[in-house]
Amino acid sequence: MSTEATQAASATHTKPPLTLVQIVVATSVGNALEWFDIAIYAFFAVYIGKQFFPASNEMASMLLTFGTFGASYLVRPLGGMVLGAYADRRGRKAALMASVSLMMLGTAMIALMPGYARIGLLAPVGVFVARLIQGFSAGGEFGASTAMLVEHAPHRRGFVASWQFATQGLATLLAATFGFALAQLLPAAALADWGWRVPFFCGLLIGPVGLYLRGFLEDAPGFTDEVRTQTPVREVFARQKRMLAVSIGALTVSTSVQYLLQYIPTFAMRELHLPAAMGFAATMVSGVILTLVTPFAGHLSDRIGRRKQMAAVAALFVLTAYPAFSYTVTHISTFALFALCGWFALLKAIYFGALPALMSEVFPPATRSTGLSIGYNVGVTIFGGFTPAIVTALLSVTGDKSAPSLYLILTATISLGALASMSRIKIAANGYPNQA
Repeated sequence: MSTEATQAASATHTKPPLTLVQIVVATSVGNALEWFDIAIYAFFAVYIGKQFFPASNEMASMLLTFGTFGASYLVRPLGGMVLGAYADRRGRKAALMASVSLMMLGTAMIALMPGYARIGLLAPVGVFVARLIQGFSAGGEFGASTAMLVEHAPHRRGFVASWQFATQGLATLLAATFGFALAQLLPAAALADWGWRVPFFCGLLIGPVGLYLRGFLEDAPGFTDEVRTQTPVREVFARQKRMLAVSIGALTVSTSVQYLLQYIPTFAMRELHLPAAMGFAATMVSGVILTLVTPFAGHLSDRIGRRKQMAAVAALFVLTAYPAFSYTVTHISTFALFALCGWFALLKAIYFGALPALMSEVFPPATRSTGLSIGYNVGVTIFGGFTPAIVTALLSVTGDKSAPSLYLILTATISLGALASMSRIKIAANGYPNQA
């Protein structure tokens, strides 16, 4: 074959570069699957508890269900270290392909697992193992995908990285829509018996789409040209401890309110005695707000600065959390529940639209995925995954239906402290951090 023919054949098989929109979609689809699975487990916790964690009383069953939900987060930091380091050594694309494959496996296990009445203790053990797999997978998803996005659009970090969290809102909306539709269409007995499995099976459809789309991704030149380290985990813990602590603290309120919103359907049924459909509908409102507002919040952070924007919102959480809950539990109505979810979702969208870009700017490219993954997953594990269990325990111990607000105030205060301390870490124009 002639040289000209060889070059022509090569050009024919060369993949055209993806547009920024295609990169955002391909990168964010795995994050959507992760949060869809998290949301449907939380939304259908009452039914999952009866299927896999039967107990002598409802409170014990719920604690076991949410305990399993939270325990899976204990492996997320491990997943973050393993898959985050893999992304820094082998590339963002390789880690993203691995994480979505593992997430599909965990989802399939929960969808297909027989209940306690059929296989006894194997049922809760199987669900626990599935959640561990999902937790390990999710541990590497955020760091690799956020790094991929900000490295492809370094001058629009806030906007492009915000789609990471906008897809969380979309996943929450989709999960809540499933809950609302199933609660309306199915008899209560059918929903408790098999209806809750439907969204898990539908979630499995997202996985193959994610694998296909991510097959077209390529790592950004800014990362491929970087001198890489073979020990990114050691580098983060040895030389970037302050950056790690700040990223965890900044995340705290964002992750706590995310899981608090996912607890709302259970809260509405158990504490407010409202119909199940109303709890799901209120969460649908929050999903719409998170999906639509978050990208605008990311764009805003590119213009006015991330710390200023996030600190103002964290202060509003401190000031309004208890009054918002107090009004809801003393004026029980669909309107009050919708207003509670809508207010918290609006604040969260403005806060976490800026968050992923801020966290990515704390770490240099050579350890960015590892630092993001460890910081994100330690924060989510400590302050997010156990939120439903903590809130359930607070309600039980205090007898105050406004008690969930106390946890939200605590986490917002921690985030305010982290944002204040960030002034000691100088972020250069190119995004490389220097410790002051």
